[in-house]
Amino acid sequence: MQTWSEIVVDVQQNWWLYASMPFVAAIIGYGTKIVAINMMFRPLEFFGIKPYLGWQGIVPRKAAVMAGIACDTMTTKLISPEDIFNKLDPDRIAKEIEKPLLEAIEDITREVAMHYSPGLWEVAPLSVKNKIIRRIQDDAPNIVNNIMNDVKTNIGSVFDLKDMVVTSLLRDKELLNRIFLEAGSGEFRFIRNSGALFGFIIGIVQAVTWAVTHSPWVMPIFGLFTGWFTDWLALKMVFNPKEPTKYLGGLIQWQGLFLKRRHEVSAEYGRLIAKEVVTPRNIIDSILRGPLSDRLFGMVQKHVQLVVDEQSGIAKPFVVFAVGSGRYQEMKLLVAQEIIKRLPETLKNIEQYAEDAMDLERTLASKMTELTLEEFEELLHPAFEQDEWILIAVGATLGFLVGEMQVLLMEHFAR
Repeated sequence: MQTWSEIVVDVQQNWWLYASMPFVAAIIGYGTKIVAINMMFRPLEFFGIKPYLGWQGIVPRKAAVMAGIACDTMTTKLISPEDIFNKLDPDRIAKEIEKPLLEAIEDITREVAMHYSPGLWEVAPLSVKNKIIRRIQDDAPNIVNNIMNDVKTNIGSVFDLKDMVVTSLLRDKELLNRIFLEAGSGEFRFIRNSGALFGFIIGIVQAVTWAVTHSPWVMPIFGLFTGWFTDWLALKMVFNPKEPTKYLGGLIQWQGLFLKRRHEVSAEYGRLIAKEVVTPRNIIDSILRGPLSDRLFGMVQKHVQLVVDEQSGIAKPFVVFAVGSGRYQEMKLLVAQEIIKRLPETLKNIEQYAEDAMDLERTLASKMTELTLEEFEELLHPAFEQDEWILIAVGATLGFLVGEMQVLLMEHFAR
């Protein structure tokens, strides 16, 4: 340990080295936070030699868990299938898709007729062909209306909101990353910046300790402490305390940043979910292709076959005679299948109306403000909690290594 006079002389001779210590510590604090945040989200897929020598971002690696947590909060606390569909008007939907649906019906009717009895369809009078097509087209809005009413009445049997949300997030890990990154953008910015601030303060203590001891262990130990402590403290300050709390005799008041920003976060989270996850296109796709889609197809088939029976009218005996009753039943089924095949493309026309009518962005943002602090915390905290110790350990290791480099530089440049 040096005497006071030796310390003064040393600082005067190597003042620039001492002045650099707080800045180097600030860089350690800032840099380790950037590394930690990137390790949470990158890479999307495992990079390295499986199973242990390599890395995959925590959120992508835990995608199923993350998606499940986000989905549980969303579907149990924020929205339900009824919230989505009760705002839709079947008549308006029928109107929105009327034109493409009529075009599809005309093409489908011609295809089916040509498939089952090409010669007969070709020689049939144009008036008969048009009458069959027109009668089915005239009842098309009723088909859509009836199907929509059936869907709304039996929403639980044809639409699985949880499955749709989880499937969307698992299919697109980049989207899952974006939800955490954009909803928590303020928190991640705070973590980076606080690392620099806390690191600078620790660097001042480090400079004093080095001046007194000149121990080669000062730099790596302080580097390790800077990486570890700044990671740990920043993560704690994001979520704690839950309520505004005063410190240092009331001079400082702090509330976990994520909870303090709940209104801002709610608006951003609602926007992301409404624009990227619970979208009309994903809802339609889930109904048409999801685990419960067979029941919807049964509904569509029932309505279309009724129309074929009812609207064949004068042409029905002619059709049955031509193709036989057995093949007539097949034809009805084919009509239903062809319409179902075209539904995804046809229903694109209702996406804008459905988005406006459901107004999910505002609904989600509003309901999020009604969550308890504990429930709200669960929207983002799982991304930090999963393997949090690894991030802190990496920060500490990087800090230690930078500290070792500092020792080499100090010994090389010190006079």
